[in-house]
Amino acid sequence: MQRVGLKLGATCCAAFALLAGAALAGGSKVEFENLILTANGGFQPRTLPRQRYAPIDFKGHVDIDAKDGGRPLALQQAVIEFDHDGRLSTAGLATCPAERVADLGRAEARRVCRGAIVGSGELGFDVSFGSTLVPARAGLTIFNAPPVDGHPAILLHARTTTPAVQTYAILAPIERQRGQYRYRVTIDVPPIFGGNGSLTHINATVGRRYSAGGKRRSYVSARCSDNLLRTRGFFLFEGGLIIEGSVEKFCRQQ
Repeated sequence: MQRVGLKLGATCCAAFALLAGAALAGGSKVEFENLILTANGGFQPRTLPRQRYAPIDFKGHVDIDAKDGGRPLALQQAVIEFDHDGRLSTAGLATCPAERVADLGRAEARRVCRGAIVGSGELGFDVSFGSTLVPARAGLTIFNAPPVDGHPAILLHARTTTPAVQTYAILAPIERQRGQYRYRVTIDVPPIFGGNGSLTHINATVGRRYSAGGKRRSYVSARCSDNLLRTRGFFLFEGGLIIEGSVEKFCRQQ
């Protein structure tokens, strides 16, 4: 089930809701002008306590394409919000500063900051060289980062090797807020390949079990108080286009 809305002003804003249901098995998508965005997410295990929190692994992916087969609009910022029934724990977990891995490849960065790894995934890009469009891929590692202005943070690290070596170390704060969504992560995407590239694919799995203070802990946990866990995203593209959407997934109460 999908609802699509569109509002035009000084900038363009396309809004859509991706609701739980069979259609989400392969992801739902929104199309606006030349842009196609497909998104989905989920978590494991799906059976959770009603009141207490239990460890989970969160997964999500986004695909960005151009209808005409060219390079899609460049993503400039992604803001992701997570359900109030989710919980983040960083107590006693190692941190990885951006400067420690900013010049390192994936294997070395993971070795240097092994104790701070909280997730992994893959990024895809389209890069323009004149009239030629070259695809590129890079492994993604997500580290627990030092706090930013008192907020916990993550560090997203990736390095491409073709068509050129590029290393990205992006710091993203995680703000706690009131209401239906407890956490808000803001990711500012730097220019890709000097402005000649666009993100086309993002997938990530986040989850880490660790021990601290004599206790077993989980980086992300959740409960199932109302049989739904929600994620909402805001995606800002060059030219002022904003795509806003949410995904709701059913959970079962223990």
